[in-house]
Amino acid sequence: MDLDLLAGVAAARPEWNLILIGPVVKIEEESLPRAPNIFYLGSKSYQELPRYVSGWDVALLPFALNEATKFISPTKTPEYLAAGLPVVSTSIRDVVRPYQELGLARIADTADAFVEACDAALAESPGPRLARADEYLARLSWDKTWQAMLNEVDQVVKRRLPLESGSELTIAGAAPSNEAMLAAGE
Repeated sequence: MDLDLLAGVAAARPEWNLILIGPVVKIEEESLPRAPNIFYLGSKSYQELPRYVSGWDVALLPFALNEATKFISPTKTPEYLAAGLPVVSTSIRDVVRPYQELGLARIADTADAFVEACDAALAESPGPRLARADEYLARLSWDKTWQAMLNEVDQVVKRRLPLESGSELTIAGAAPSNEAMLAAGE
């Protein structure tokens, strides 16, 4: 999390409430910015999250830009879009492409730009964004992601393993069901 960005947004818009849900990890709790409008609620169960998200106006992804976040792919982005929320994020590669490129997320890396992006999200008519989000999200599923990953692994294996003439090697296995992945903690 970009702590300076969070502090800057809180200072620039003291009338906004910045609600942060999730455990504090890899950050010393004493280093978290403190302000009357920043609330750290800690971990919540998956069952509780819809209640919180339903009260939000904008979903924020204020990631610090560093080596640790260079190749992350925030799964929260499609979750926020599925909840009907506009998304404002720092320029994380997997948010810029495809979400910003499709007009589904705003990107900003400074506190001033983040506030401006949030203001734009709050002022927008949500209809067109919701339609684009629904169209994009309809093409996503864990089963499709699993199959795409399986295909990629299959291609790597085929390139790296010498095969006897005429033989075919594939990675066998059906995609797990969503229930199985949830039970496994995914």
